[in-house]
Amino acid sequence: MTDLTIILRSLKARAFSTTVTAFTVAVAVALMLVLLSMRDAGRQAFERGTGNMHLLVSRDQSPLVSVLNGVFYANAPRSPITMDEYERIAGSGPLEFAIPVQLGDSYEAKWPAVATTPEYFTLFKPAEDAAWTFSKGRAFAKEMEVVLGAAVASATGLRLDDQIVLTHGIAQSRNASSAEPGAPPHVHSEFKYTVVGILAPTGTIHDRAVFTNLDSTWLIHAFDRREREEHAGGTPDEHHNDHGDHGHDHGHDHEAEAPITLNDITPADRKITDIYIAIATRPGATVSASIGPIAAGLVRDTTFNPALTVASPAAEIGKLFVIVGSIDSIFIAMAIVVMVSSGVGILLSLYNSMSERRRQIAVLRVLGCSRARVFSLIVTESAMIGTIGALAGLALSLAGGLLVAGVLKDRLGLVVHPVYSPPMIGAVVLGTIVLAALAGLLPALIAYRTPVANNLKPIG
Repeated sequence: MTDLTIILRSLKARAFSTTVTAFTVAVAVALMLVLLSMRDAGRQAFERGTGNMHLLVSRDQSPLVSVLNGVFYANAPRSPITMDEYERIAGSGPLEFAIPVQLGDSYEAKWPAVATTPEYFTLFKPAEDAAWTFSKGRAFAKEMEVVLGAAVASATGLRLDDQIVLTHGIAQSRNASSAEPGAPPHVHSEFKYTVVGILAPTGTIHDRAVFTNLDSTWLIHAFDRREREEHAGGTPDEHHNDHGDHGHDHGHDHEAEAPITLNDITPADRKITDIYIAIATRPGATVSASIGPIAAGLVRDTTFNPALTVASPAAEIGKLFVIVGSIDSIFIAMAIVVMVSSGVGILLSLYNSMSERRRQIAVLRVLGCSRARVFSLIVTESAMIGTIGALAGLALSLAGGLLVAGVLKDRLGLVVHPVYSPPMIGAVVLGTIVLAALAGLLPALIAYRTPVANNLKPIG
């Protein structure tokens, strides 16, 4: 009888205990592998969303908040930038592009609406390796035309020539920006957009957005401004409230209002929330040396920009993952604790079985099995439990990684591909097997010291 046959029969005889112990090991291994695989994959997914943008200009309170709001649509920016400010910034340095963006509306209070210019689709890339392409239709060419991101089209079933209306605010910040906590979102039902294009997937957060031109959003908010003025019985100068102030009244009848045209848009209505900037460089040159002086120049421009925030998205993502890395280390430490606990579980499982197996061990000794071989059988059995658990954990981690990636894609629009590198898998699996073997040392030592004569007595 071979050693493998003896070990397999022993595991089969204690099938329930073996299964529970191996499952504990599998959970620990899966947790460790998912955390390790998602750590780098998550960072890569966030970096993709910034594309070929070098700087982001806004009036958010900090560079990190600016990037989260202006690129990843975490919340609607509150403080606007005027077009005079934009034009001065766009002409302030050797820039490849300076694309104006207006955020704050959404479709169904879920999908952020990005108002911008046609250059958004021709100059800005959502990822370095993924330029915008249209799976259907074209870019917007006039007011009240909208382009859908791939995730929006897939989730809503909207098609070309369908009509939609936008909502003031987005789900994440709707209650915070409403005049009253919990107030229903204000739907711009007077203005119907026609779907003219559907974008191909880019694997970035931008797949969850809808896109229109700036004139469209300025028309809507000029209409809202005029409503507020007429409702209050005041003048434009007295009651103007820019896009960042969400306190307007929604209780009146929009259908009774007169139509509005581009001629009704005032300079105060022409506002944006962000500027996407890329610095012009020579082919093969890097932008790292240029970002600092240009950003400093924008910040020093207090004539038009007294409270300007200039952020480098790449740098802010790095800072974000420094913060996340600290939390990540805590989770990895927890996974290690779970793995050590599973090792203790193996030890207890084998230790508790020793009293039942003393007679079996004594019989093996009588049949010529040496103490060293008995010791080796127990350690190998323990290592085999660890191996079964490690392999099951690897399979469980693959399923878990796909589940996490699916949740991130559905809820955030981030396409994350879990990275399971062979060295990482090998290290975790080998470490698990070694830990399991170490857990078997104490039971193996007990088996090694089992006296033969005392355990061969007839069972009374």
